[in-house]
Amino acid sequence: MKSLLELYLTFLKIGCVTFGGGYAMLPILERELVEKKKWTNMNELRDYFSIGQCTPGIIALNVSTFIGEKCGGIPGALLATTGFLTGPIVIILFIAALLTNFANLEIIQHAFAGIRVCVCVLIVQAVVRLWKSSIVDRFTFILYLLIFLLNAFSGILPVHVSPAILVLAAGATGILVSYIKAKQTHAQKME
Repeated sequence: MKSLLELYLTFLKIGCVTFGGGYAMLPILERELVEKKKWTNMNELRDYFSIGQCTPGIIALNVSTFIGEKCGGIPGALLATTGFLTGPIVIILFIAALLTNFANLEIIQHAFAGIRVCVCVLIVQAVVRLWKSSIVDRFTFILYLLIFLLNAFSGILPVHVSPAILVLAAGATGILVSYIKAKQTHAQKME
């Protein structure tokens, strides 16, 4: 029971600082879940992040569900998810109640401008961390470049390429390359 309460409280804490969304959350998730709690490792967290990006919903919320399930089964998943949602719901309700009255104030507009800058920095930091751990060889760089170009120029290509198709194609390519490498390794061992 204590571990389930700890799951709830940890994700309540994380949920209260979800400014900037999923990518901006990566450093916070890494610090809390990998370094402090040791509930996962960085490779697993990246995998959860990738799956969370490809599934419906908020990335960090999906990650909380995955970690909760890993640590406490279905009850853990429910409590981690609920913990993650509690803080933002309370904060959003509070801000929504006040925002309509104060949104036009110059000080509030400057505060939001500052928050946007901070979120950009957090996202860049997360991208750099993901880059360092994901682009590890020539194959992953070429795959990155191909997916980036297809996504970046999708609007001017004759056919629009859905991000979902890109994710599935990248996953299938990774599986195919892994299969080919395993076959080559097996063939070399047989020689």
